Amino acid sequence: MKKAHLIAVLAAGALSLGAGAVLAKGPGFPMRGGHVDFESLDTDGNGEITREEIQAKAQARFSETDANGDGKLDAAELTAEMNKRTEERVQAMIKNLDKDGDGVLSAEEMPQASRGAKMFDRIDADSNGTISKEEFAQMKDRMREHKDGMGKHRDEMHKPKN
Repeated sequence: MKKAHLIAVLAAGALSLGAGAVLAKGPGFPMRGGHVDFESLDTDGNGEITREEIQAKAQARFSETDANGDGKLDAAELTAEMNKRTEERVQAMIKNLDKDGDGVLSAEEMPQASRGAKMFDRIDADSNGTISKEEFAQMKDRMREHKDGMGKHRDEMHKPKN
């Protein structure tokens, strides 16, 4: 019973990851309104993107989200922005996965268990067909290290340049 439960949890996690990957590629990532291309950031059309052009885009996005124009983003404005992005991503997910065109996703149309099987195989370090408590703990440690590494990378990216 425990083994069946673990496999079900891993399969559900794999489906969530697959759906997340699809959502991440949909409209709004990394900027609302579609995919970012060089030309949309090179606002003066000189063939180069400057820090000022990036900052101007960020300011425009902030201003667009600041519905009441007070120069601050309150919870309602942030919630409205997140809801818009979520709706755009959900629509993109349906468009990308809806094979029969009925506007809804069946279980068969969702990213399939092959991702779950690959994840299972990565966790099953000794390839014996089961995941031990130690293998599960190792997987959690790797995920934590990856997350910590991403946070450090993000911090480095946002350090002011001297």
